[in-house]
Amino acid sequence: MMERSDIPNDRFRELVEPIRDLFYAYGLKNLSMDDISHRLGISKKTLYTFVKNKEELLEKIFLHEDDRLQLMSEEMDKLNINAIEKLLKISQLVNDEMKRINPMIRFEMQKYYTQLYDLFVERKRRNVFEGMKINIQQGINEQIYRDDINVDLVATIYLNSFIELHNSDICKMLDINFIQLFEVLFENHIRAISTSTGLAYFESRKKEIMEYINTIKK
Repeated sequence: MMERSDIPNDRFRELVEPIRDLFYAYGLKNLSMDDISHRLGISKKTLYTFVKNKEELLEKIFLHEDDRLQLMSEEMDKLNINAIEKLLKISQLVNDEMKRINPMIRFEMQKYYTQLYDLFVERKRRNVFEGMKINIQQGINEQIYRDDINVDLVATIYLNSFIELHNSDICKMLDINFIQLFEVLFENHIRAISTSTGLAYFESRKKEIMEYINTIKK
C-alpha cells in the first residue's frame, strides 16, 4: 500500500477533489478513466502519469481525504474552547464526514474495492478515536470530566454509538429523527463522565448546546 511520500505532485492535488466529486456524482463502476480525463479536460495520458489504474486513483483519493480530515482535526485542536464545546465540534465533523459518502458509493466501494475501503474506514475510525481520547483528556485536565474514567473505553463507546445512529433503523422504529437521537446520546455521555463542575457548565449551556445540535443535519 502507498505511503504518504507517494502522494503525487501539486498538479495532481488540484485534480483530486474534482475527481472525488465525479465519483460521488456518477458512482465508481460507471466512471471510466476515459470519462474522468474527458470531464477534467485533460488527456488520459496525463492522468496515467499520476496513477497506473483506477484502483490506485481511488487509493490516492482516500489518502487525500485522510490528510484533509487530519488538517481539520488539527485546526479544531487550536480552538480556545472547553472539552464539552469541543466535543460538539468533533461530533459535527464526524457527522459531516459520514454524510460525504452516499450509500451507493459505500456499497460499490465495499463490493469492488473491499481492501481499500476497509483500510480507509479503519484509518478514519482510528483518527476520530484518537481525537475523542484527546477530548476526554482535555476535559479531565479542565476538571469538567471525571478523572476515574477509562479513557479508551469511553471513547470507544461514544464513537461506536454515534456511528450506530447513522447505520441503524432506530429512527424508523421509534418514529423520531437523527437529531432527537443525538441529543440523547450527547447529553447521556456528558452526564456520565462529567464532574459536578462539568455538569453545572452543561446545565448553564444546555439550551444553547441543544440549539446548536439542531443545526447538525444528518
